[in-house]
Amino acid sequence: MAALGKIRKRGVALVCIIGLGLFAFIAEEAFRSCEATKNQQRQQIGEVLGNKINVQEFQTLVDEYTDVLKITQNRDNFTEEELNSIKDEVWNSFINEQIIKAEADKLGLTVTDEELQNILKEGTNPMLLQTPFVNQQTGRFDVTMLTKFLDDYKKASTNPQMAEQYAPIYKFWQFLEKQLRQQTLSSKYQVLMANCLFSNPVSAKMAFDGQNEESDIQLASIPYSSINDNDVKIDDKDLKAKYEEEKEMFKQQVETRDIKYVDFHVVASAADRAELMKTMTEASNKLQSGAVPSEVVRKAQSQFPYTGIAATKRAYPSDIAAKLDSMSVGQTTAPFETTGDNTLNVVKLISKTQMPDSIEYRQIQVGGATVEAARKTADSVYNAIKAGADFEQIAKKYGQTAQKQWLTSAMYENSTTMDEDSKNYLNAINGLAINDLKNLEFSQGNIIIQVTARKAMVDKYDVAVIKHTIDFSKSTYSDAYNKFSQFVSENKTIEDMEKNAPKFGFVVTPRQDLFNSEHNVAGLRATREAMKWIFDAKAGQVSPLYECGNNDHLLVVALTKINPVGYRSLDGVKDMVKAEVIRDKKFEQIKEKFAGVADIAAAQAKGAKIDTVNQITFTAPVFVQATGASEPALAGAVAAAKAGDFSKALVKGNGGAYLFKVIKKAVREGVKFDEKQVEQQLQMQASQGARMFIQELYQKAGVVDNRYLFF
Repeated sequence: MAALGKIRKRGVALVCIIGLGLFAFIAEEAFRSCEATKNQQRQQIGEVLGNKINVQEFQTLVDEYTDVLKITQNRDNFTEEELNSIKDEVWNSFINEQIIKAEADKLGLTVTDEELQNILKEGTNPMLLQTPFVNQQTGRFDVTMLTKFLDDYKKASTNPQMAEQYAPIYKFWQFLEKQLRQQTLSSKYQVLMANCLFSNPVSAKMAFDGQNEESDIQLASIPYSSINDNDVKIDDKDLKAKYEEEKEMFKQQVETRDIKYVDFHVVASAADRAELMKTMTEASNKLQSGAVPSEVVRKAQSQFPYTGIAATKRAYPSDIAAKLDSMSVGQTTAPFETTGDNTLNVVKLISKTQMPDSIEYRQIQVGGATVEAARKTADSVYNAIKAGADFEQIAKKYGQTAQKQWLTSAMYENSTTMDEDSKNYLNAINGLAINDLKNLEFSQGNIIIQVTARKAMVDKYDVAVIKHTIDFSKSTYSDAYNKFSQFVSENKTIEDMEKNAPKFGFVVTPRQDLFNSEHNVAGLRATREAMKWIFDAKAGQVSPLYECGNNDHLLVVALTKINPVGYRSLDGVKDMVKAEVIRDKKFEQIKEKFAGVADIAAAQAKGAKIDTVNQITFTAPVFVQATGASEPALAGAVAAAKAGDFSKALVKGNGGAYLFKVIKKAVREGVKFDEKQVEQQLQMQASQGARMFIQELYQKAGVVDNRYLFF
């Protein structure tokens, strides 16, 4: 009872303690939940139709497509620009797939397994011709080859080594099958949309006439340039009225940013160049004096290795290849500069010979319990073949087929390294005449080689090349960094940056409408951090210093303006609107001046330029030489007039105002109206219109692109 009494006395305090404990527990869970949500948001690379995709999912799609390209293009890797292009293709494909799927689901459109099987049996889809399942005799996709492969793949699942060999092709096929389904669904949707747009005999006849009815005219042109811009008075009211009239032209679907930036490219100083020239001159002298080429090239740290194998011109950099034919054997050049790749170069032509570009050969590998035993066996094999024994029969005794194979220059001449055994092996094959034999000794045994055919004789060059980038030194970069860092630290506003840049020898460059879907800033590599800053900053801010490019560029960016989704303001498009208003005002002046003109002579008397223009059709704009402009409005006005008519009104064009008289009007010779053919053409145009409709769906899909945060 005493304890209960004490509890009652402290009841309020206990309630508060328990309440605080519960609040802390709930708050902790809420914090964890918020943190988890934030982590998910940080990983979101984009969104379409409310469906989010995170960076891991997108990277999986990129890797999947990259693996496919490696197979179809026989590539091991891709450049940074190529990888960026791949990411763009994957992103656009993902967006289109989501949009089409959403529309197809509304309409009940699907691609059944039976439809896919029919596509495979037909075998005409261009995608199928990129697969390994193409019959080499017919050049067509063979579904039986695919079926056999899939069956073999299932059987190989019990053998880890075989399963690993089959896996790349199986993944490739899975990707292609998915693409076929998506392509077929998209095609079905677009055909459905196109069939909503019908043609008819009346529209077909109008289209035929528009394409084939030609007019010859006398044209009176009054260029807008004949009136000085200073003679045209405009005010803000005129600009606002024109802006409202053409406002839809200024609608912006994606947010962009306007920036100004300073990009400083660090290059080698005079001292750096002199030091490199010293090294290159020493290397040139050593090569000229007969030093071992491989050692000279290695010690000079050449970017182009020396293999000791004669190669065609295509194996050498273009600047090196261009010098070879003008050099004599044994000649060594003095150091020369190639501005294209920013290098200093030295070249020694060691030899020049005529050799086959392709060689067919066969071989027998000979081993033994010891190296001596292998040598002895190889000698007996060599002598037997030399004496007339059958090459293939002897090969079979050693469990080999001696199958003939081709060796081409391209298979080895671009190698960056070449060990001594490989060098001897290649030199032996290249040096043998047809049916000649060679017994080659290697550390593990011997190889008996016989050349069976040679073709495509070409010039081959054994060349020692020393190529070295004209790099800046650490001290040069340090000096440049300190100078640029001082500029950035002393100029924290856009105004100061523009004012003081010339004092430091820098140039401020403007850039309008930077999209976050772009892969770099100012055309420089490694600018992702700068991109992230630009799309997170506020107008008027100046960025920190960024080191970018190939570690040879210094960059600072100022955000001048944010262009949000919606209509661009009048200030943002003022120059464009002003040009339109000036054109309108000039047209009104011309219209007033030429009022009452009823023939070409009167127009010429008032200063118009007269010319004859032939073969004008309704479907093609007229290019007017006098104004240098393409004029669709003039083509329309001429099509509406009859032969002998003078234009009823002054035609307002892009480059000037026009009056005309129709001299002749006739259907193009040799063409006849084919109603069905023209209707088919119109239906094809409708199909193109259906494809354009996808862009409208894209605008309404709520696409969010945050790839710049990750790539």
